[in-house]
Amino acid sequence: MTAEYAGGAPAETSGCFAAPSHTPAKWIDYAAMLQSSDSDTIAAIATAPGAAAIGIVRLSGPAALAIADKIFRASPLLPSAASHLPPPTSHLLLPSVRPANTFHHGYVVDADGVVVDDVLMLLFRAPHSYSGEDAVEFQGHGGVIATRQVLRAALDAGARSAQPGEFTKRAFLNGRLDLVQAEAVLDLINARSEAAAGAAREQLDGILSRALAELYDGAMNLAADLEATLDFSEDELPETVLAAIPQRLQTVIAAAERLLAGWHEGRILREGALVVIAGPPNAGKSTLFNRILGHERTIVHQQPGTTRDLVEEALVLQGLPIRLVDTAGLRETAHEVENEGIRRARASLQDADLVLYVVDAGVGISAEDRAVMAAMPSGKVIVILNKHDLINSLQGHDGDSPQGDGPRDLASHLACSAKTGWGLDALKAMILAQLQADPGRLSHAAISERHARLLQTAITELTSTKNVMTATPDQAAFASDHLRAAIESLGEITGRTYHTELLDAVFSRFCIGK
Repeated sequence: MTAEYAGGAPAETSGCFAAPSHTPAKWIDYAAMLQSSDSDTIAAIATAPGAAAIGIVRLSGPAALAIADKIFRASPLLPSAASHLPPPTSHLLLPSVRPANTFHHGYVVDADGVVVDDVLMLLFRAPHSYSGEDAVEFQGHGGVIATRQVLRAALDAGARSAQPGEFTKRAFLNGRLDLVQAEAVLDLINARSEAAAGAAREQLDGILSRALAELYDGAMNLAADLEATLDFSEDELPETVLAAIPQRLQTVIAAAERLLAGWHEGRILREGALVVIAGPPNAGKSTLFNRILGHERTIVHQQPGTTRDLVEEALVLQGLPIRLVDTAGLRETAHEVENEGIRRARASLQDADLVLYVVDAGVGISAEDRAVMAAMPSGKVIVILNKHDLINSLQGHDGDSPQGDGPRDLASHLACSAKTGWGLDALKAMILAQLQADPGRLSHAAISERHARLLQTAITELTSTKNVMTATPDQAAFASDHLRAAIESLGEITGRTYHTELLDAVFSRFCIGK
């Protein structure tokens, strides 16, 4: 399967298809001309299961209106007046002849004409619907049974059950969304904070897509110019043509690197920052864990080794989603179960975005503590001198300041009391500062792990192109191979080029009905 862009020979795309409405003029994937959206009409429940006021069943596809003709009966009949409704006597009552973007009250009936539910029917006509196809939504009573009966009526009338994310997948295939915007739909659904929802909303509005389009077009223009040089001998080209290409490549590389720099922020917004509480036994880790959460989540006991597994809980700290983890106390022990907990605790330290290392302020930092912290990632540790209420009690301090007089070698560390909550506000501020969390800055659209991987591949190929053109400008054909690979990676981000495995990977994460 080949793809061709202006000025050059066909380039292999490894089975990639280009979405027709996203295809730039200079890149035409002929396989896309043979590719069409599924001709099936799909149906699914679009609301969460369980008790609710409203349940929505949606249909999309070429037969959506015809199926609605079969199962919808318009008012004015009331359910109490008839439990069995015959087909409409006038074609003017059929959904298929009603105006687009309208809603109508009526009843869904099964194949025997038995009333299933009292509904509002919403009509949408292609291409002005979410999926870009003819679409119908039935808004009926919530709950499990009523929505299932409406769905069953639609399936019996000729629809098939939708696959996860298939409505959004069709929106992509029909040019309503690019792949980055489609992923933003899922991010918005899964958002755990206002900042995450804001970033997803901006991504859905096209902020990230426009930045990626500029990057793609810049690489494409370079490819066209580089391919054009292959048609001329070196002495026929103006000297400035080949000489300018490395600098133009560097401009594109720099733009890609700026986008890649947003990956860490994007990961935190989508997944939450991993903050691990660690330290020796009986330092007050579980007490601090509960205090930060604001409720009793883990068992607190004076016996060492109470916590023997990782305990994770999600919270939002001033707009920043956080995954807070309590761990087993770090010590040498012969207890097999506790040892496994300690092993897991040590492993979690390497994955953490931030470690809160808790020690007893009355005991201080031991040589074992220093050895553990030395093995942690640099710059990701906050040392917390806990139980400061006991220090104040012993030394007569009133605890008004988190800089209370602790042991001299610990004076530079953050002091707090997990038991009383003293110093907790200072700790939260330090956590946010350490994670460089600015909710205003984090509200902008940021790239995902998939975007980052493809951007890194593109940067590598663009850099290789630049190196070839700088060292051996007469090897433009070799440089073009690298540039084509970079363009394909960039195209996969927004879906300008894609393969079925990519779409399956993206949309399989969606719920059915979206």
